[in-house]
Amino acid sequence: MHGDHIFGLMGLLATCGLAGNVERIDIYGPPGLNEYIQAASRYSHTHFSYPIKVHAIRPGIIYEDDDFIVSCGNLHHRITAFGYRVAEKDRTGRFDIEKAKALQIPSGPIYGQLKRGETVTLEDGRVIHGSQLCGPTEIGRKIAYCTDTVFCDGAVELAKDVDVLIHEATFAHQDADMAFQRLHSTSTMAAQTALAAGAHRLIMTHFSPRYAPGNNLELKDLLQEARAIFKNTDMAYDFMVHEVPRRREVELTKVSV
Repeated sequence: MHGDHIFGLMGLLATCGLAGNVERIDIYGPPGLNEYIQAASRYSHTHFSYPIKVHAIRPGIIYEDDDFIVSCGNLHHRITAFGYRVAEKDRTGRFDIEKAKALQIPSGPIYGQLKRGETVTLEDGRVIHGSQLCGPTEIGRKIAYCTDTVFCDGAVELAKDVDVLIHEATFAHQDADMAFQRLHSTSTMAAQTALAAGAHRLIMTHFSPRYAPGNNLELKDLLQEARAIFKNTDMAYDFMVHEVPRRREVELTKVSV
């Protein structure tokens, strides 16, 4: 609920309304978020043209549908702060239609059952296992986003085996004392979290302006510090886009070996 994380929310919600075509927006965040939005709406005389549902969250699963599970966990900051984990569910591999035809399996609902990995008994008595006709399982992608926090076990737990960990890195390593006082992370803490969690990539964000170009330490120095511990590290920048590739079951086995 610190200002640098919520001051832009009202402007975003108002812009969504002006853009139109918004049926409903669900917002998940710490206790107090709904009161903030209500007060900001009242004092700014902002009226939304669509319903807003605010969900006050607690550690655990906060959202799930057919494709994703979103969970949150406690971090260690001056006020209540959560980190988030978005896990895409594994998918059955590509269904081989040509192989199914070669086996003279009648098309229709049976194909759907086999694609879901189910076992089907045909009218002629043959038993077909869906795994026989599907390619390698598509392993669900996973990302974790750790907001304001000093190094803590909660962040490591959220980031276990994620494809991408987005983690704050407010301070350089030489300013670790300040990081502990303010309960923020250094670049090396972010890297240590990624390493301990077995993450595949680290993207650092939430940098202090004290490392702007021309100062004794700059952002490039924070990147160098982090890469010394966790090589696969990048720094976030405005409007950055990062595509998270899929890992197939075979590829995952090779990595674990």
